[in-house]
Order: sequence, then C-alpha cells, then structure tokens
Amino acid sequence: MTPSAYIPRFIQERVEEALTDTPVVLIHGPRQSGKTTLARHVGQEKGFAYYSFDDVGVRSAAQDDPAGFVAGLPERIILDEVQRVPELFSTIKLAVDRERRPGRFILTGSANILMIPRVSDSLAGRMEIISLHPLSRCEILGRKSGFIDDLFAGVGLMHQANRLGNGIAEFVAAGGYPAALSRTNERRRTDWYREYVETIAKRDIKDLARIREIEVLPQIMALAAAQTAQLFNLAELASPFRLSRPTIGDYVTLLEQVFLIQRLPSWHSNRLSRLVKAPKLHVGDTGVACAVLNHSAAALCEDRPLLGHLLETYVVQELRRQASWSAERIQLHHFRTKEGAEVDAVLERAGRQIAGVEVKLSGTVVAKDFRGLKKLREAVGSRFTTGVVLYDGEVSIPFGEGLFAVPLSRLWSEKT
Repeated sequence: MTPSAYIPRFIQERVEEALTDTPVVLIHGPRQSGKTTLARHVGQEKGFAYYSFDDVGVRSAAQDDPAGFVAGLPERIILDEVQRVPELFSTIKLAVDRERRPGRFILTGSANILMIPRVSDSLAGRMEIISLHPLSRCEILGRKSGFIDDLFAGVGLMHQANRLGNGIAEFVAAGGYPAALSRTNERRRTDWYREYVETIAKRDIKDLARIREIEVLPQIMALAAAQTAQLFNLAELASPFRLSRPTIGDYVTLLEQVFLIQRLPSWHSNRLSRLVKAPKLHVGDTGVACAVLNHSAAALCEDRPLLGHLLETYVVQELRRQASWSAERIQLHHFRTKEGAEVDAVLERAGRQIAGVEVKLSGTVVAKDFRGLKKLREAVGSRFTTGVVLYDGEVSIPFGEGLFAVPLSRLWSEKT
C-alpha cells in the first residue's frame, strides 16, 4: 500500500444513498481513518466545495459569525472536522429548515458528535450519521466477504483455508489506519501510532474538554490496551493514578469520544437472570494498542494471552466495520453468565435475529468451546440463527444444530 493510493471504502454506497434524500450527512470516526478522503472522493464528481476547520482562518470565521459563515457557503459543501466548531450545528439547522433540500452538507467529525453536549439534538431528523472506522481487513484485501449475511442465514460457513499461524500477530499489530499501513517498516508504523495517540490527547481532547492532567491520557490508553477484551473495570484503570476515580472515568469517556476505546455493552434476556451486565472494554484499533504497549508482532507471538485478547478485539472491530456497510442495522454486544459462559460478540439484526461469534487463537476446537454459544441459544430461543467459533484451523466443522467451528480467515474471505 502506498501513501497516495485510494482504497475504496465499502461504506461509500451508504454515503451516496444518504445524499439523495437527507440534507446533512455526517461521516464521523477516528482522525486519520479516511473520512476526508472519502468525503472528497464522493463530493468531487457532485460539485461539493471543501472547507476544513483545521484551518485557523476558516475556523475563526465560523466561530465569529456562524450565521454569516453558513449564509455565504456554496450550494453544496464539505465541512471537515466540524466538531471543532460545535456552535455551527444550530446555524446549519436553521439553514436546512429554510431550504430543506437533500445533499446540501457533508460533514466530517473526529469526535463522537452524539456525545458532545448541545450538538446531539441539533440536527435530529435532518442529518444521517454514518460511522467510518479504520480499514477493515476486507477493505485492505479489496473484497467483501458477506460473512455477516451468511451468519444470519446459516449458510456458506463451510470453508477451507490454510492456518494463519504467526500471520495473526502480524495483522493484529498492523492495525487498520491507512497512513500507518502505508509504512512497510514495522518500527516506522509503530512510531506513527504513538505520535497519533499523543496528537489526539494534546489537540483533539483538549478541544473537547479543559483538563489539567492531559499527560495521563496516553498512560490511561496504555492501561486500557492491556485490558482490551476484558470486562470494564474503572477501579483497575484508576488505581495507578493519584486522580480520583470519577476523574479517571471522565478521561475514559473522553478517550471513547475520540474513538480510541469503546465499551461493548452486554446482552440481556429475561430468560436468564444470572447475566453479567458490565460492558467489555475494547481498544478502537489493535495497531494503536500494540504501539502503546510497545509490542511488536514478534513479541505478540511470545505473549499468547495478550495475543488472544487482541485477536478478540480485532475480530470484534472487524465485525463492527463490516456491520457499518450492512444493508440492515446490526447491533453488537457481548454475552456472559455469572458462571463464566461467554460469547465474545453477539450480533442482533433488525431487533430480532441473533447470531454469536466466539474467538479462539488455537488451531483446535472441542465441544466445550461452544458452552457460551449454547447458553446464548438457550436464552434466545427461535431468534437464534447461528453460532460460530472462529479458530486458526483449516476446515469448518459442524458441532450440532446451528453451531460451527470456522477458520478465522472466513471472516474476510469469500465462500469456498
């Protein structure tokens, strides 16, 4: 991958569709995930002009006179990094209400707009929000796998593949940020990720909140990376610091707001009372996690427990990225009973159908690996479609009705 190469984003179709019937389309996601590139690629042939609020002059003009700034905009406009001027949202709302025409604004934001006070309700009913994540493995390889559709259909899961072996650590450590992946040298890629985290902490988070102890943010990020794919435990995150637990909780929320970490909610059912309700903590990208932990691919191969946790996070994020371009809304959860039965990813489609994915680093699968999936099936009943254990094996193996062991590479590969 070269720095200048444009990698087609599978979510582009959703952006173009939204522009046909919605006045404002917001593409939000982590900084450097490709939002600007996608927005300009879509907008170029449609005649969109472009302004970036990273430009001090543009940002100052919008802050000083939001109404005048919006009134003077071209007919179709891309406003980049719009979270830097949150007061603009109410002005855009008034402009849309005066002339409700689809496809007027493409906005991009590197902070979760829904978590910014005063902003989340400003454009309700007038704006479609589309999440852009770092590159999925499908996009890196240039192919859609259809894995999620097949999971809900319960078909196409028989697959043959070669074992990935140490290759797992390599793609986990590489992550999915385009600028990092353009660096073929692993050390230079790690340097990019470290600088990325420092920049986010010192600029983007500083824009969102006034915090005095900004130097602890990269440290909290490193602790979160070490606890990825585990139940969220604020006390453990806060214990090394002299700051109060509520303050550390606020800092965790800020890291979540800029997509560096995410909390995966638990799945609940009235059929089972003994379910763990705590969310799981996941880093937003495993390349970032490896960099802040100072772990190379070779080091990961020697640390199997950490690699197992990071692989789970990698799979959860790959599912999240594939779900973002799905034709139907997909919600992700985790499932865990108080007795320890668990499913790493529970996918719920259209509020009804449910499928489960368990992740295993090993090259072998045994019946007890399906304990959590069987508990989930019991809780879900007829809504359950399929449960799979993704493992580093060579063939898919049926393990009973609706249950399969499936080679990990099927997640991003076409059917064989």
